[in-house]
Amino acid sequence: MGLIREPKNVDFTVLDKPWTDKERDEFSVLIKLRKEQRSKRHTKAKTVRKIVAEQ
Repeated sequence: MGLIREPKNVDFTVLDKPWTDKERDEFSVLIKLRKEQRSKRHTKAKTVRKIVAEQ
């Protein structure tokens, strides 16, 4: 995946609006779920690697 370059004579703008409390809570829950999934995936890989190293 490369860097997306801005075409000549075109300006991109980003609207920055504040999040509502509901959006912030939903995002917080999503991040917690992703962290749990990621930690489960990494612990399995370490266990397999440790077993192979002991043999």
